[in-house]
Amino acid sequence: MSSIRVGVDVPASTAVDPVAAARAAEALGYDFVSTSDHPSGTDPSHESWTMLAWMAAHTERIGVMPRVLGVPYRRPAMVAKMAETLDRLSGGRLILGLGGGSSDEEFRAFGIDVPSPRDKVDGLAEAIEIIRGLWTGPATTYTGRIHHVAAAPMEPKPDHRIPIWLGTFGPRALDVTGRLADGWMPSLGYASLEALPAMRDRVLAAAERAGRSPEDITCALNVEVRAGDDTADRLRALVAMGFTVLNLKVPGPGRDEQVERLALEVLPQLR
Repeated sequence: MSSIRVGVDVPASTAVDPVAAARAAEALGYDFVSTSDHPSGTDPSHESWTMLAWMAAHTERIGVMPRVLGVPYRRPAMVAKMAETLDRLSGGRLILGLGGGSSDEEFRAFGIDVPSPRDKVDGLAEAIEIIRGLWTGPATTYTGRIHHVAAAPMEPKPDHRIPIWLGTFGPRALDVTGRLADGWMPSLGYASLEALPAMRDRVLAAAERAGRSPEDITCALNVEVRAGDDTADRLRALVAMGFTVLNLKVPGPGRDEQVERLALEVLPQLR
């Protein structure tokens, strides 16, 4: 199990110091920190991309990941530029998490047209095509049903393949993941434990149909967990299902103590 990677959620709440949390996670041996993307709401919170950049600037090794950026909030071409910059300045530590956007009420509140379920999936696929094109081509033209760019240059290019992981659940979105993405990270709860194997199989089958190796798809899982007697067994069962990356989200009080206990008591058993 030496290839198992484990990340930890850092809440976007302004009640949590993101730098202190990221530094603690780095010192405890976590592989990456992640945060969700919900810019609208009544609870005081940080904007996720700004927060990730702030954490990356104050750490040295640990990866950073949005879990996941809602594509309708930001134009794909700008996301390509943002991601290249953050990845370069952090020394190659970005995992770019993307999703179709689940919070329709936030779109309405911010004056963003609410995409239909089909538009969310199509827009997600088109965003990946545009982002990859800008990262690799001299000038990218792409005309999609939702997004487009016209002979768009972008420099510099990433000096390595920045991984794109998707938080997807429905059949069409799972197919997009297998066809275009580098990784799949659903959240346990949005998808039931019983449904995960069939969903994973669909992702990997879509990869094969696209002429890709299923081994090219990282299967990751976002899971709420608190330290306890059965925690390691529970997480090992998820690894046995084929998830080689786990992102741990600690609910309830005492987050800092829980993050430390999980690192000291559970991570060694997973690795």
